[in-house]
This record gives sequence, C-alpha cells and structure tokens, in this order.
Amino acid sequence: MPNMQDVSDVPDLSDATAEPLQQPSFSEAVAVWARVGCLSFGGPAGQIALMHKTVVEEKRWISEDRFLHALNYCMLLPGPEAQQLATYIGWLIHGVRGGIVAGLLFVLPGFLVILVLSSLYAFFQNATWLLALFFGLKAAVLAIVIEALMRVARRALKSRFHYAVAASSFLALFLLNTPFPIVVVMAGLAGYLHSRYRAVGTPAPAPQEKARWHARLTTRTVATPFIMLAFWILVWQAPLLLARHIGTPDDLIAETLSGETNVFSAVFVFFSKMAVVTFGGAYAVLSYVAQVAVDHYAWLRPGEMLDGLALAETTPGPLVLVLCFVGFLAGFRNPIGLDPLLGGLFGASLAAWATFVPSFIWIFAGAPYIEKLRGNVVLSAALSAITAAVVGVILNLAFWFGLHVLFAEVGRLALFSFGTGLPVASLAWPEWHTLDIAALAIFIIASVMLLRFKIGMVKILGFCAVAGLLLRLPAFFA
Repeated sequence: MPNMQDVSDVPDLSDATAEPLQQPSFSEAVAVWARVGCLSFGGPAGQIALMHKTVVEEKRWISEDRFLHALNYCMLLPGPEAQQLATYIGWLIHGVRGGIVAGLLFVLPGFLVILVLSSLYAFFQNATWLLALFFGLKAAVLAIVIEALMRVARRALKSRFHYAVAASSFLALFLLNTPFPIVVVMAGLAGYLHSRYRAVGTPAPAPQEKARWHARLTTRTVATPFIMLAFWILVWQAPLLLARHIGTPDDLIAETLSGETNVFSAVFVFFSKMAVVTFGGAYAVLSYVAQVAVDHYAWLRPGEMLDGLALAETTPGPLVLVLCFVGFLAGFRNPIGLDPLLGGLFGASLAAWATFVPSFIWIFAGAPYIEKLRGNVVLSAALSAITAAVVGVILNLAFWFGLHVLFAEVGRLALFSFGTGLPVASLAWPEWHTLDIAALAIFIIASVMLLRFKIGMVKILGFCAVAGLLLRLPAFFA
C-alpha cells in the first residue's frame, strides 16, 4: 500500500472563533461511528443531520466550517454522500484507518440488517411486518432533519446571495426535477462568478495554523496520487477474480435463470458500473437498476424492486443498500453450485463491495487535495455557494421525506405547460385524505422533545419506535 505518512499537513481542524475542539481516541471514535451507523435512518438528510449533531454539536471533533467543506466535496461525488462524509471526517481525525472504520461502520449495521431481511423475504416473500417495526422511527427522523436544516441554514446562509442560491437549488430540484449534479455545478459556478466579478459575500480563507492532530499525505513525487488511485482501484476490483471462479465447470456450462453462465461476476460488474454514475443518491439510478434486473437479467420479478426499497428504507445506512437486496436475490436464485442461502449472501456481499468501496477511493485520493485548497479565496467562494445550495438540497429532501412519512399516497401535479400539453415543471402533491394521523402525532411529539426540551436523540428515537409499534401492531394483526 502506498505510504501515506509524511510531508504535507492538512490545515488545522480547529475553529478560531469557537471553544477548543476535542481530540478523540481511536477507540472512542470507533464506538461513536458504530452508534452513528446503527442510528442512521432517514436517507441522506437524516444521516447528515445525525453526523452534524454528533461530531460538530455534541463531540466537537471538527468545526462547522470543516464539516460543511467536507460535505461540499462529498456532494460532488458519485455514490452515497453520507457514507463519503463519514469517511472524510474519520480520515480527518485518524487518517486512513479512521476513514476506513468510519465508512465501514456507517454501512455495516444496515448491510447486516438487509442481509437478514433479504433472507426472510427470499424464503417467505413478505415484508409488510417491517412497517410496524420502523413506523415511529421515520416520524422521529423527520423532526431531526428539520432541526438540522435550521442549524445548517443559520450558519451557511450569510448573505442575500446565499439565500438566493439556496432558494434556486430548492426550486430546481423540487419543481423542475433538475439533475442533482447540474444544481451543484451551477451553484459553484455562481459562487465563483459572484466572487470574481462582484467581490462580495466571499468568506475569509480558512485559518492555516499548525494542526494539533493531522491527516497526512505524501507529496514526494507527482506520481504518488496516481499510484494511490491505482492501488485502491485494484482493491475495489479484486473480488471479481473470486466471483469468476465460483462454481464447478459443470455448473458453469448450464445457464442460470438470468441467462448468464456466472451470475456473481455479472452482479459485480453491473454494480461496479452503477457505482460511478450514481450522482444525486439512490433514487437517481433505482429505476434503471430495476429495469435491467427484471427485464435483462431476470434476477427480480416485477414489483420486487419496490419491496426491496421498502426494506432499505426501514434499515439504517444509505438507501442504496437496496442494491444488496438485488444482489441477494440474484445469488439466491442462481447459486451455480452453492447453497441458495450462501449464494444470496455472496451476491449481496459482491453488490455491497462494488457499490461502497469506490467511496473510499474518492476520499483517500481526492480529499487531501481538497483540504489543501481550503485557503483559496476563489474556491472558498465557490464552495460557500455550494453550501448554500446544499441547504436547498436538504430542504428538498426534507419535503420529500416528510410527504412520504405523513401521507400514504403522494403524486405529482403538473405546472406551467404553456399550452404545449407537456409540463415544464411539476410539484410533489399529497393525496390529503391519506394523511396518517398517527405519524403526524409522533412527528409533533418528537419535534417538541427535540426543539423545545432538547432531549437526546437516542431517547427520542427509542420513544418513537415504541410508540410506532404500539400504534401499528394492532392494525397489523387485525
């Protein structure tokens, strides 16, 4: 592995205007990241909110500016941005081992849960009982998302320009369904032009004091970053060698249900491709994955992707864990010489490796250089605009999440067709008669507990989970 311990220090993690930050031990960090991984419900908005509350507000491991700087970079990357943010923060504090532990623990609890649920689904074909188990958690997470949105907005929106960027990004996503990468790139470009030609609203460069704890990067040769990138790509693709040799020769002669001679290599190659194009979160790619998995490979039956999505939405971790559900069913139904359950576990593991390992590549190869540019005024202006856009992104996610938590049915209302018959914009619009009174009540109680009485998040989640079970289990058994 390339040497990553030498010359160039990442800038200070401290915030000159705040009280001193706390230096965690590695064992303390492991415990906290495990806790974050187990509680990371609610999609990217809830997960980012949870990390912000934990590492910035409660533990004071990094400053607000450093958190937002890391978030800006992760928003530009393909793949699950919340996992990448956890990896980035872990890397800042404890280097590569910290990044690996933070990224793994963010995904591992949800991955283990999705393995169990996928196994039960494969054998019993029923996932409705999970709705009762996690009903209350979603309402609690909605309150956490809104509280995080208020906190981030207070710190990120420093001028009328930033408010305009946040509003524009929200409208572009909520009304126009603009692709997420376009929103982020346009925000960065707007920030650059605003700083370059008007010279207002540009934040001061980050302090370049000597760090009390560092993540270091070797810069001896120009070839070093390319060597690192090549190393991590080899690590990413290594399981393909194993996948190609699963099964006996006789097994490989006969085609599987999907028409492939080796379903495991097909799973790994397909999800490796998906890992580099999943900008904007899981929903940006799920429809395509469902189409290919059903129509081309026959790994899933029609409608099963929605069942997998329901499973992934009720587990901690990134929503893209639904791809592990697809990999499980592919291996379970096409085990090529393995026990079906073992084939499912292997297929899910290959899907997870192909999907999540690239996140480590983007952080370990790119984050050191992003950190070294924190003092660049023009880049800071562009990233501050992206931060403002992220406020709009979180607001959009909060709206989407809230509508689906509080209403059983949500459609889209076409707007501004201008007589063409084709909608230029559309608005997410709930079916008001499907309002879930129980979910609304839990959400209001959780909001009061969090915003008014400042009760800890774990207690709120526990209370809401119990409340959800008590309200939903009678209807489930009726």
